[in-house]
Amino acid sequence: MLLKKYMLMFLLVFPIRVFAQQSENTDSLKIIHQQKTLEEANHSIVTYIPPAVFVTWGILSFHVKGIRQIDYNVYNDMQKDHPGFKTHADNYLQFAPAVLVYGLNLAGVQGKHNFVDRTALYVLSEGIFAGTTFTVKNLSKRTRPSDADKYSFPSGHTGNAFAAAEFLNQEYGDISPWYGIAGYSIAATTGILRVYNNAHWFSDVVAGAGVGILSTKIAYLVYPYIKKQFGQGKNNKDSGTMIIPTYQNQMFGFSFVKTL
Repeated sequence: MLLKKYMLMFLLVFPIRVFAQQSENTDSLKIIHQQKTLEEANHSIVTYIPPAVFVTWGILSFHVKGIRQIDYNVYNDMQKDHPGFKTHADNYLQFAPAVLVYGLNLAGVQGKHNFVDRTALYVLSEGIFAGTTFTVKNLSKRTRPSDADKYSFPSGHTGNAFAAAEFLNQEYGDISPWYGIAGYSIAATTGILRVYNNAHWFSDVVAGAGVGILSTKIAYLVYPYIKKQFGQGKNNKDSGTMIIPTYQNQMFGFSFVKTL
């Protein structure tokens, strides 16, 4: 089946990316000795390449006939093998990697950040993702395979899932790459179900994954600067106020996160 073939290729990228990031984190110890910061090492441009490729694939699907034909081939193959397939599992799976982050913390497995910083980072990531997705959906006006509406590109469910998977990887990837692999596997499953549910084309799912990952990576990149400008001082790591941009019900705003 074509969908399984393409999604298998899709899944294989993420374990490679996770192991590559772990190797990069190990190599960063040498970089620190060279007077470079850990943040600089973790945000190497190399880790941005896979999600950038996914976004590019989605954009090219509007202009390259061969890529768009893959969408049609996957759709026709899926309709032939699983006509009438329907599930609501994807509505819940999209949040599963983020739930795992808090579940692991409750179980005593400490991640990279405390509760407030972790939550602020996730909210910031979701704000970036939601704002980007809302804008692109309204500009692209791609009709869904089901003809339900013209907001197919990119896939919001898939993007949410991969934003959460990258969140899990950022918080726990240094402990074990398998946390990241688990998160990406859940996210990829969400994307597969979106195609099976006749809600998205294959390229919608690929682009959504890229936007989701980039949103979280950008959140981790800019958060220290936001925190420095609006939040906690260096000598008061356990208390402070954070101002975080948010997007909800098609409206932008700000959230205040307070720790005492």
